[in-house]
Amino acid sequence: MLTHQQVWGAIDALAAAHGSTASGLARKAGLDSTTFNKSKRSSGNGRLRWPSTESISKILEATGASLEEFLGMVREVRRDPTRTIPLIGLAQAGAGGYFGDAGFPVGSGWDEVVFPHIGSDHAYALEISGESMLPVYRDGDIVIVDPEAAVRRGDRVVVKTLEGEVLAKELKRQTAKTVELKSLNPEHEDRTFPMDQVAWIARILWSSQ
Repeated sequence: MLTHQQVWGAIDALAAAHGSTASGLARKAGLDSTTFNKSKRSSGNGRLRWPSTESISKILEATGASLEEFLGMVREVRRDPTRTIPLIGLAQAGAGGYFGDAGFPVGSGWDEVVFPHIGSDHAYALEISGESMLPVYRDGDIVIVDPEAAVRRGDRVVVKTLEGEVLAKELKRQTAKTVELKSLNPEHEDRTFPMDQVAWIARILWSSQ
């Protein structure tokens, strides 16, 4: 039997998996942006409200997710509705000891943040510092990163170079020899790196904007 918490939790997880908030997912599906707001999930007298089958159908179509994938997220919520994931400041991330060779978080110097389970055991959070990524990310914003997610052109990504530089950019183009990154702030120039100078690239799934 599906519970109210499981269904809404799966919608939140689907949004996070596609780099969006629940409001952003609603807009992407052609729904009112408030359709999945927390305030819409129960009435003033505490009566539980459920998402309509039409709204679920639209978000599946908009994201390309199958019903089986959505039900898999429901099962994840049932098993582990929320979890703590590692959190570190973006400015700290370039220091040694925080990531393994595959870009997975390691070591004991991480803080933690609670976030809905998105199906990845290696997801982590980075706290943005400074204004170099305005207007997309502001100082203090949290981004959720999944080092196991497939990366495609146009995705917002975190890249770490072998020299220890960590950048949050948009993936412009990637070949066997180079990776081209578009700066989120128009006042900063785009960057290109030889692939043999890149330690890892990971996709940003969600931000706290």
